[in-house]
Amino acid sequence: MKKTLLVLSLALPLAAAANTLYKCTDDSGVVLYTNQKAPKKSCIVLSQTSPASSPGGSGAKQRAAAAPTPGDFPRVSGNEQKARDGDRRAILDKELATELQNAEKAKKALLDAGSQPVDKLQPLRDTVALHERNVESLKKELGNLR
Repeated sequence: MKKTLLVLSLALPLAAAANTLYKCTDDSGVVLYTNQKAPKKSCIVLSQTSPASSPGGSGAKQRAAAAPTPGDFPRVSGNEQKARDGDRRAILDKELATELQNAEKAKKALLDAGSQPVDKLQPLRDTVALHERNVESLKKELGNLR
């Protein structure tokens, strides 16, 4: 019982902090937007929301009621949206093909430079990793399309 209370007492501040957005600036002027107040930085609260009681519950209804769609908001027909979605898929497919080619070129350059010192290889490794992350992101985005 004591363990449960301890865990709950530690988790409650985290739940409250997750619904607060801070703008923090360090001594050198670097700005960080985060949901956790950063130590040794000047932080101001940008927004703070109370957690919804349940997903899709009254919290979602209150947000929808607070910000209704204006009557003159532009509407898009279903066919036009399908065309836009098709264009988006085509663009993402083209970007994916380009990133796959760039990843292969970067891998080839890394293999060709195989006997170079480690400090010379690191930028090539970083480039390969960048293209691989881009490929994964594009695949994920394509997977999210309807």
